[in-house]
Amino acid sequence: MRVRAALVAAATGLALTGCAGLTPAKDDTKSSDVVLRVQGMPAPTDSAALAQFNRLVQDFQAKNPGITIEGSENRWDPLTFSAKLAGKTIEDVIQVPLTEPQGLIARKHVQPITEQLKQWTHYQEFNPQVLQPLSDGAKQVYGVPQAPFAQGLVYNRKLFTQAGLDPDKPPATWDEVRAAAKQISAKTGKAGFVHESKGNTGGWQLTMLTYTHGGSMETEQDGKVVAAVNDPATKQSLELLKAMRWADNSMGQNQLMDQDDVVKQFAAGQVGMFMGTPGTYKLAKTKFGMKSTADYGVTSLPQAGGNATLGGAEVFMVPASVPKEKVDAAVKWLLFAQAEAQYEPAVAAERAKELAKDPKAAVGVPTLPMFSTAQQQKIDAAIKPYVNVELEHFRPWLEGTPKLTLKPEPPLAAQKLYTILDTVVQSVLTKKDANVDALLTKAQADADKMLAAEQK
Repeated sequence: MRVRAALVAAATGLALTGCAGLTPAKDDTKSSDVVLRVQGMPAPTDSAALAQFNRLVQDFQAKNPGITIEGSENRWDPLTFSAKLAGKTIEDVIQVPLTEPQGLIARKHVQPITEQLKQWTHYQEFNPQVLQPLSDGAKQVYGVPQAPFAQGLVYNRKLFTQAGLDPDKPPATWDEVRAAAKQISAKTGKAGFVHESKGNTGGWQLTMLTYTHGGSMETEQDGKVVAAVNDPATKQSLELLKAMRWADNSMGQNQLMDQDDVVKQFAAGQVGMFMGTPGTYKLAKTKFGMKSTADYGVTSLPQAGGNATLGGAEVFMVPASVPKEKVDAAVKWLLFAQAEAQYEPAVAAERAKELAKDPKAAVGVPTLPMFSTAQQQKIDAAIKPYVNVELEHFRPWLEGTPKLTLKPEPPLAAQKLYTILDTVVQSVLTKKDANVDALLTKAQADADKMLAAEQK
């Protein structure tokens, strides 16, 4: 499928960035019929988004007497998620990456919310492509997405200029990325390009790199999902990383990093390029204090024959253990907090205006539309007076992304697959004599074994 890029206020999707406990609402919970514990509350470091979340809670509770919202900073953690789910200690509304819904649906760990969603006037106007990964074979819908995204290449415009590169003409191919990274490293002494490698982010980024080379990480065979790791496209991707790391010396010295590590270094002006979404602008500005956001640039994901990029989203779902009265309340909250702001121009404008009062906020960061292009254009027009990001610096992503095919993450046990691939990426980036063929042969065997166990 093709994707159409659009602008949307950061206010319309509250990013989850923390990892603490529950914060009760200030209202008197004794008089409430339902106390709903919801993930999605921003961390204190994102003060503007947290303040807006608290206002949303107050507004929602005023419009829905009898429902009290308790916000949680807890985020999805593959090491603890299953235990919390099984022990029924998890929140009533959970937030998971788009890799997880199909597995959760198949194992009946979450419950359908189609009946409740259909009560919303604009349900039929959801982009079908957005709901498809959250649905089962009977077309029952199990979740509401937040800020759908497509991967691109983030780059530091200042380092491009210092290296003699044109920041308005970013790389469109991986050969061009390699050349630019080498030039940035040689001219500025900074890492020209970095690739994440730990906490499952190494496998995740290797997957998007493989897509650009025309490959996939999983395929279907005789009705079963099998690994496609030991594939020419993945090998080409790893050989590219190996050459950039060891032949070009353009990837810096620290090779064991996750997304936060990379964005933090980027915000400090130490990184020339990395794979990421426009949403990393918000991380760089609000979480890591990037002083000159004018240095931030992002383009569509460079290609090497695949003409594709990886898409995804954060998804809100309701565990199977949640009773019906709470499910009804949960869907009311999700429609109010997530869907309405991405559909109603007046709501989007109000939230953008409120968020823009904080100079540290990021309003107008591009994402992909949850509804039609026409509706998104109305949203864009409504929030335009409050946009405080350098929109021109997102233009290469906005113009290039619609030309690419949007591919989802691997359909089965993607996070477990990424764990296997993390070790491959780490070996290539830390061992000069790493044998790519041997690494992929082992990874293929490990992935096939894992996928077989998942389908028993």
